[in-house]
Amino acid sequence: MNRNNIWVHIGIAVILVSIAAVVGQIDRWRTALRTPSFDRASVVKKQTTPVKPSSTHDAEVLVRFKPGTTLDAIRSIASANHDQVVDEVESVNGLVAIDDLDDADADTVAAQYSAMDNVAYAEANSVVQLDDPEAGDKTVDIDRNTYEPGTPNDPQFADQWGLNNLGQNGGKAKADIAALKAWAKTQGSKDVVVAVLDSGVDYNHVDLRANMWTRPDNLPEYVDDELGSLDDVHGFDVDMNLGDPMDDNGHGTHCAGVIGAEGDNNEGIAGINWHVQIMPLKFLGRGGFGTTKAAIEAINYAIDRKKHGVNIRVISASWGSTSKSKALGDVIQAAGDAGILFVAAAGNNGTDNDKRPHYPSNYDLPNVVSVAATDNADQLTSFSNFGVKTVHIAAPGKDITSTWLGDQYREASGTSMATPHVAGVSALIVAANPNISVAKLKDRLLKSVDKIDSLSGKVASGGRLNAAKALGN
Repeated sequence: MNRNNIWVHIGIAVILVSIAAVVGQIDRWRTALRTPSFDRASVVKKQTTPVKPSSTHDAEVLVRFKPGTTLDAIRSIASANHDQVVDEVESVNGLVAIDDLDDADADTVAAQYSAMDNVAYAEANSVVQLDDPEAGDKTVDIDRNTYEPGTPNDPQFADQWGLNNLGQNGGKAKADIAALKAWAKTQGSKDVVVAVLDSGVDYNHVDLRANMWTRPDNLPEYVDDELGSLDDVHGFDVDMNLGDPMDDNGHGTHCAGVIGAEGDNNEGIAGINWHVQIMPLKFLGRGGFGTTKAAIEAINYAIDRKKHGVNIRVISASWGSTSKSKALGDVIQAAGDAGILFVAAAGNNGTDNDKRPHYPSNYDLPNVVSVAATDNADQLTSFSNFGVKTVHIAAPGKDITSTWLGDQYREASGTSMATPHVAGVSALIVAANPNISVAKLKDRLLKSVDKIDSLSGKVASGGRLNAAKALGN
């Protein structure tokens, strides 16, 4: 090709690029003109987070429309503003998750929806993460033979000071939940389901698999209009929008073991319930991050399964943040209306929740129980949040031995570990009293505590969990 032809081709290319740019700009103007409800001239890029959750649909906002606004109308409003309804929260009338297709700032979009006459509230979808002070990094030797008459034959039971404190490792005798006395009345029931709202559960763990929930053959798969049909044989993974909630973090598996590791099976530890069904609700990813929207979807799933006959009586939630979400509060309330107690970690900043709220533990709802953490000497731990008005009860939460990924066992600390103690005892109470209401279940927990001087003025009940007293034994 000669030099003149080269310049001809370059000139043609420049002209074509210029035409494309003009056409593109015209198309953007047309798109803007087709978006009548919002003025998005000042839209900025979406806020970033330290570690973005891996959810396929990372909705920017959660919007609750006022009664009388149909789902078709909501979808039309979203479409007119170049947005998409990515999920309807069926358990809360008018609540939807909306994805802004213009990649606008979430707070800006929330403010624009809030200004609509038919919107009750709109809020940015926020990130939540685990904040335990000490990760489960101490692997526990499971070869010890510590069997004693009158105790379960699980090799590591002697390390479970929270269940039976004999003063081991410098602890205080009887600074425990009196599990042995409680087990004299009941060791749990396979008719009771506890949902662990966390990073999933290693449902193949040798000490957990006998007590894992699996979808019964006569229960249809979970179906959601936006998410589709999910083969939820083991539970629900909102993080990846799958029916396989296998834990890849370890946190949820640790919490599950406290609630329901199989007892007296000559393996590992004993859960507070030797017999129970644990349902994994995975909304936190490998790095311990999730979103408010994902937590809401998981709770919505639990409510659906409850309405279809699954006897979910307790949700254990060992996570939180200082960001309040009206949408999350509404779905937790809906869980209460469905007969589900919601047990939540008070947080691990050593601060007063009365002054600096922590959610979801700070929701003032009849079905919420907020849990602080004590050590093996019956002292409130240095990391535990407290609040005489907003934190209800304390439970063992420091150096807790429990199940871990890959048939392992580890120690971990945090109100995350205290929370499943309360959830586990709640399940024991239900096992002995199948028809007990949420209100009476919560009342039973709080009125049966061991009063502790270190908790006076720190938690509402003034005491630490006692399973035997809660069972009237």
